[in-house]
Amino acid sequence: MLKKLIISLTPNYKDLNWKMVFLILFLVAFFVRFPFFFRDYVDRDESTFIIMAQSWVDGHLPYTQLWDLKPPITFLFFATIISVFGKSFIAIRLFGTLLVALTGLFTYGIGRWTTTKKVSFWCAIFCVLFQSMFGSLQGVMSEHICTLFFVVGVYILLSKENIFWYLTTGFLFGLSVMSKLNMAYPLLALGLYLLWGVLTKQHFWHNFKRLIALGIGFIVLVFLTALPYYLEGEITTWWQSIFKAPLAYSSSKYHSPLKTLPFFLITIAFFYFSYKKQLFNYRSVPIQILLIVFSGVMVSFIQAGKVNGHYLIQLFPFILIPIGIAVGKLPPFKENYKIVIIFFFVLLPMEAYLEYENIISNKIEKGSFFNGEGIDVPNYIIENNMETKNIFFTEYHIGYWVLGETPPTKAATHPSSIGREELFPFMNNPRKTRIEELRYILEVLQPKTIVARKGRSAFDGRMVDLNTYMDNYLEQYYTLSKTIDRGLIYQRLE
Repeated sequence: MLKKLIISLTPNYKDLNWKMVFLILFLVAFFVRFPFFFRDYVDRDESTFIIMAQSWVDGHLPYTQLWDLKPPITFLFFATIISVFGKSFIAIRLFGTLLVALTGLFTYGIGRWTTTKKVSFWCAIFCVLFQSMFGSLQGVMSEHICTLFFVVGVYILLSKENIFWYLTTGFLFGLSVMSKLNMAYPLLALGLYLLWGVLTKQHFWHNFKRLIALGIGFIVLVFLTALPYYLEGEITTWWQSIFKAPLAYSSSKYHSPLKTLPFFLITIAFFYFSYKKQLFNYRSVPIQILLIVFSGVMVSFIQAGKVNGHYLIQLFPFILIPIGIAVGKLPPFKENYKIVIIFFFVLLPMEAYLEYENIISNKIEKGSFFNGEGIDVPNYIIENNMETKNIFFTEYHIGYWVLGETPPTKAATHPSSIGREELFPFMNNPRKTRIEELRYILEVLQPKTIVARKGRSAFDGRMVDLNTYMDNYLEQYYTLSKTIDRGLIYQRLE
């Protein structure tokens, strides 16, 4: 019976077309990600993007009212959804699912230039799964956005020759970089590779014109992101926030290239092994492009000095195809291994199963599929008519969006940014140090309501000064009004 199930779930690879592949990828992505449509937040960064986008919808360009360390296309993605569908977690997560499915689809398309339909299909499946599971990947991250644009650009680069398509590719690469700035590293590496190809091949002028078109497409996109700031006399804000601030952040004392060493060594070992065993053809142009892009992303990780789990989203489409080709050259699995594989796929989406259980339990207990302190705490505040002027969330800051409020200062847009004093000059913050910023919020703005998280310090554990001051101030001037799951609601004493 299990053998029949395996056979029925195995597609006829010869009959696969783009529509069928997209449908399968979307259904897989939807199944794994759907229960998270109702979660208050999956990652703090996603909450920040939503808050920044809402500010833009309300008429404030990014970095002018609120501030975050991401380029504007990320906020534009969320702002477009909010402007059309309103404050909808479901709409945001649904379009995130679409991003993931499309990334898998174009991963399949790139794979078709290097390997069989079968290998390409499974690379696309794993691309969808790895972009949707573990940690914060069920939310909509800037990595999901920038990776889709880059993957589509690489696909067009491999499949189209017309100069118009090179212009389009440059535009897509611009969208990618202006969604997450570290994609400039693989773009630079790819540009040098293409330039070398132009200089060493025949028909120099023909190929050089296409490369120029790619560059023009990129520059046009970057110019378009600057235009609104120029028209409002905020071009300095655009320059400092998008280009200068990330350099200051990457040089932070909390980041070190050594933190990326284990991941770097693993990838080097894989490529060395595949080269020695001749698992794939390093002379193949598509393979070379994939490895160039992968290497560029890796260099960006080393430069940043850390590799968070959601950073890996940027690598999956470009590394899974070489891995798939290598695995495809291994001896065929015996029948009993297929049983292991089927159980592997059953167990892999375990987080999704648990979240399905969570939303059903929440519906039974609280009458709503929507769950999490970022929703329940604001609902309690609304129901009890608590003061929300200058409300301060040290955690669950998606609550600002639910309440229709804004963070008390630019630095508080993402709670952790209060501790990133190296970024204060780029957000035009009049306070110079993190302790000054926190004192301003608590002693000058004096929020009537503060929301924190039970069992967790308000700031990074290494920021002892901030946490000590925060704890002492709460103890002296606030009382714990309500605990909702792990959410703590403090009210200022009269």
